[in-house]
Amino acid sequence: MPAPDGLRRRELRLRILSALVMVPVALGATIWGGAAFGALTALASALIFLEWTAIVTRNKASRITTIGAVLIVVAIVLDAHAQPNRAIVTATLAWLLVAVAAYRLEAGSKRSWLAVGPGYALLPGLALVSLRSDHPLGLTAVLFLFAIVWSTDIAAYFTGRALGGPKLWPAVSPNKTWSGALGGLAAAVAAGSAVAAVGDVPRLLPLVGVAAVLSVASQAGDLFESAVKRRFGVKDSGSIIPGHGGVMDRLDGLIFAAVVAAAIGLWRAPEAPLARGLLAQGLLAW
Repeated sequence: MPAPDGLRRRELRLRILSALVMVPVALGATIWGGAAFGALTALASALIFLEWTAIVTRNKASRITTIGAVLIVVAIVLDAHAQPNRAIVTATLAWLLVAVAAYRLEAGSKRSWLAVGPGYALLPGLALVSLRSDHPLGLTAVLFLFAIVWSTDIAAYFTGRALGGPKLWPAVSPNKTWSGALGGLAAAVAAGSAVAAVGDVPRLLPLVGVAAVLSVASQAGDLFESAVKRRFGVKDSGSIIPGHGGVMDRLDGLIFAAVVAAAIGLWRAPEAPLARGLLAQGLLAW
C-alpha cells in the first residue's frame, strides 16, 4: 500500500494532467465566446445539477429532474444568445419542476436540498454567459474571474501545505488552513490585477478590492461544497475528472465567485453590461 505522501503525489500528478486538458478547453471557449462559451457553460451547469441531485438524493433520479437538467441547458444557451427574457422563463420552469420532484421523491429536509439544486447550477451559468457578453470588456471580465479563482485554489493549496498553522474550519474541511486562505487571497489579488492590466482596464486600484472579495467568495464556495458533501457523507461529487472528482469539486469556487462577480457588476452599473460594471466601476466610485 503506497504511503500517504505517495498517494498525494499521484493525486497531484492526476490533477495537473487533468488541468492540462481542461484549462485549454475552458480558455479556448472563453476566447471564442458566443455559442462555444454558452455550450460549455451550459454543459457544466447541467453536470453540476445532476451531481447535486445525486448527492442529496443518494443517486435517486427521476424524469422530472432529468428534464430540469435539460431546461437548465436551454436557459443558459438562450441567455448566451442574448435572449434573457426567455432564459428567465425557462430557468423558472426548471426550478418549479425540480421543486415538484422534491416533494414527490423526498421527505423532510431533503426536499429543500433538492430544490436548491437548480439555483446552485443555474445562477453561476447565467452569470458567466452574461459577463462574457459582446461588450468589449466581456472577455477580460471572465479571464479576470478565472485568474482569481484558479490562483486562489492553487496558492491556497501550496501555501497551506508549506506553512501549515491554524485550521480554517476543521469541522468542514480539516486540511484547509488560515495560511492557505491568506496565501490564496494574495495570489488572487496579484493575478486579477495582472489580467486587468493586460486587458487595459482603467482604474486598477479599485479592482484590488474586487479581486479580494471574489477570492473570499471562491473560498466560501469551496467550503460550502465541503459542508454539503460532509452533510450527506460523500467524499467526491463524482468521478468524471481524474484527480479532481466531479464537476462540482472542480468548480465549487467558481460557482460562488461568478454569482458575486455578476452581483458586483449589477450593483455598480445597473443599466450597463455586467462586465463594465465589474471592471470599469469596481467596488468604489473612485
